[in-house]
Amino acid sequence: MKKTTKLGAVSALSLVIGASAAFAENIKIGFIDPLSGPFASTGANGLHQLEFAADYMVNQNGGVLDGDMFEVIGFDNKTSPKESLIQLQVAIDQGIRYIVQGNGSAVALALTEAIDKHNRRNPDSRVLFLNYAAVDPALTNEKCNFWHFRFDANADMKMDAMTDVIAEDDSIKKVYVIGQDYSFGKAVADAAVSMLDEKRSDIEVVGNELHPIGKVKDFTPYSRKIVASGADAVITGNWGADMLGLGKSIIENGFDGPIYTYYGAGSGMTAAFGETGKGVIRLVSEGIVNPPPTEEASAYYDAFSAKYPEGNVDQTRISNTVGMLAEAIKKAGTADDVVAVAKALEGMEYQTIWGSKVMMRPEDHQAIQNINILNHTDEDVTYTFDSSTFGVVNEATVEMASADIATTCEMKRP
Repeated sequence: MKKTTKLGAVSALSLVIGASAAFAENIKIGFIDPLSGPFASTGANGLHQLEFAADYMVNQNGGVLDGDMFEVIGFDNKTSPKESLIQLQVAIDQGIRYIVQGNGSAVALALTEAIDKHNRRNPDSRVLFLNYAAVDPALTNEKCNFWHFRFDANADMKMDAMTDVIAEDDSIKKVYVIGQDYSFGKAVADAAVSMLDEKRSDIEVVGNELHPIGKVKDFTPYSRKIVASGADAVITGNWGADMLGLGKSIIENGFDGPIYTYYGAGSGMTAAFGETGKGVIRLVSEGIVNPPPTEEASAYYDAFSAKYPEGNVDQTRISNTVGMLAEAIKKAGTADDVVAVAKALEGMEYQTIWGSKVMMRPEDHQAIQNINILNHTDEDVTYTFDSSTFGVVNEATVEMASADIATTCEMKRP
């Protein structure tokens, strides 16, 4: 009898545990970015960072609400707006209510429009778009909508910080602007020209050109024009394979001035630039890993490196995205009602593990945060990128950059 009673108690306990587990559900997050093609390494690294952040910051701490866990599901969009819309529908059909994307503003613009239309037509299956890296200013200006939140600084905000630093360098008299031929590349070029003129009218823009995105195999013709122009500095919004190809070509053709970039580190680029990029490649970024800003940041980076030895935490805003989503769900008391979650995100002030604050501006859903200028180097680097001896070290910070920058957003709320 004693034996029978003991087994019965265990069975009862198992039923209780099973019942508790049944109440917990996975909160699915769809990641729509390139996982194949020329920008696959960029997308794969972003996916790993999102998966890690969800597990480290949320799941290992008991999840949210009644133990609900974040589940990240990757969708390969091949950097195509058309393919992204197909993958968006696949995600929605799978019951996914949170979409994360970042690589390519053309993709982001297509997604935000499609999500806005879907949500108006399907109030029972609404979706939120969490944008961690697509920085075309239009997304939080004339193309803004209630369902889109940007956790990165937009292109104008980054250019504002970048040109502040350039304007203070008296040795820079001529600047060459070059980028990819799509909405983001054009936004970078327009902002560079106007802000340089405003801050240092004596600086001459000796080149302003766009090239096809993801199609140039040899950047030598572009690099030779840059060197021949006599430019003292280069500004580019290139990312992925286009950033690496352009940067290496410029340096190999004899340019030794600063190359100011939006995405000039990680995803294999830091290792590839190596010694040649030292003191040349500059990166405008919202996060700092060198020097480590907090013990919490160090612990996070160490844990990521243990899981992904060849990966990089080169987009700290991904962890901010996860952390802020978790806080919004807790505040809303639900993950199913995305309107309530969106309202919880609006105006949120979030203290990051990176030692700084992020405020989600309610009028346009644009994150306001510190912006830094980082330098490619192998000196005083605690955390290197790409299993190399090189990383990026902070050399200038603009606190809560462009907090007062104007927005043309006229948001319609549900």
